[in-house]
Amino acid sequence: MEGLELTAFQIISSVGSARSCYIEAIQEAKQGNFVKAESLIAEGDEMFVEGHDAHANLLTQEAQDGPGSTLSLLILHAEDQLMSAEGFKTIALEFIDAYKRIESLEQKLMDK
Repeated sequence: MEGLELTAFQIISSVGSARSCYIEAIQEAKQGNFVKAESLIAEGDEMFVEGHDAHANLLTQEAQDGPGSTLSLLILHAEDQLMSAEGFKTIALEFIDAYKRIESLEQKLMDK
């Protein structure tokens, strides 16, 4: 395996790991483990950047070589996974914020 296939699998692997971190961050926030949730977001971001960089390299290569590179379902899948992970990060950040607000409100009620 080489070239486009290898790059596609690199993207899929990296952003798949990122998406898993983002989902796990939501689960940690739900349990009130906000430090762990934020750590998982940061870990996911590192993985996402790896996938994003591989994708950017593909775009740079195509710009240099001109059109004509083979567009495969594997590359389309890799790009889909990239966008999916980005969406999961957005959702994870919103959930973490919501869980923090819920915990804060619950604490205020307990203090009364």
